[in-house]
Amino acid sequence: MNSTLRYIGFRLIQVVPTVIIIILLAFGLMKLAPGDLADVIAAQSGGASAEYMHEMRQLYGLDVPLWQQFTHYLSAIFHLNLGYSFLYNSSVSDLIISRLPATLLLALTAIFFALVFGVLLGVLAARYRGTWIDGVISVFSTLGFATPLFWIGLLLIVAFSLKLPWLPSGGFSTVGTSYTNIWQHIADVLHHLILPAFSLSLFFLSVYVRLTRSSMLDVYHQDYIRTARAKGLQEWGVIFKHMLRNAALPIVTLTGLEIGGLLSGSVVIETVFGWPGIGRLAYDAVLQRDINLLLGIFLFSALLVVLVNLAIDLIYVVLDPRIGRNRA
Repeated sequence: MNSTLRYIGFRLIQVVPTVIIIILLAFGLMKLAPGDLADVIAAQSGGASAEYMHEMRQLYGLDVPLWQQFTHYLSAIFHLNLGYSFLYNSSVSDLIISRLPATLLLALTAIFFALVFGVLLGVLAARYRGTWIDGVISVFSTLGFATPLFWIGLLLIVAFSLKLPWLPSGGFSTVGTSYTNIWQHIADVLHHLILPAFSLSLFFLSVYVRLTRSSMLDVYHQDYIRTARAKGLQEWGVIFKHMLRNAALPIVTLTGLEIGGLLSGSVVIETVFGWPGIGRLAYDAVLQRDINLLLGIFLFSALLVVLVNLAIDLIYVVLDPRIGRNRA
């Protein structure tokens, strides 16, 4: 127990320098961008006098040495202040928080779908290795792995919104609809969620298929698997009770690594489907050159990935306590 607690404490301490490096990187990118906040204000107001620009730089602390600017930036972050977006006339923190539920809904649905069906297909491929079932699943996973996300999204829109008008082509919900109860609203959102979530999950589903199949085949002829069969345990019981447990840690590892991929993939998918999440917000910030908003999204996303990977490391200890003992 003490070794596990030491390992958890060690991982928490490791997060601190990582967060500092991310903040330094965000600050550096902000300073490397052409112009500053005063220039952005002047550009959006159609021009400004030199005196006005000087006052703006004094107001926002842009006329002090760089180390003082970083100190102010660090203090603002600790107060959850990521800056101000003049594009939306709102604070960056409020914009991210308002868009976060839509992105979380899309990302969690996609990773859940990819995890469940990817593992099941990987199990089937390993169980019937060398057969036509294994071949079909391998071809499917290869296509999902090789096809770009935006192309998948466009194909699904053509197939299920234009040719077969079963699903909406974009948006979060039907515009102008009056809902009589909350369940109608939830059903409408889920109806709009199907295509973007499936598009985002297909690549990760293919990776889970390959990883699960490979992990299970690695232990297929191990002694403890033969012992389990010799005791009379049915083949599916051997697979789910013994073999699949061997694939648990790599799958958890992959889930942590894929969070960053989900966030980057959501930029493409949210843009294709008009999904009002952080990804679409980042895309608009790039087009409109809203540096404050873009760097705020970068900082928030990077910190989110760090926290998720910390949670994954702590899950390792639960799945295999030997990890905590060996690394403490």
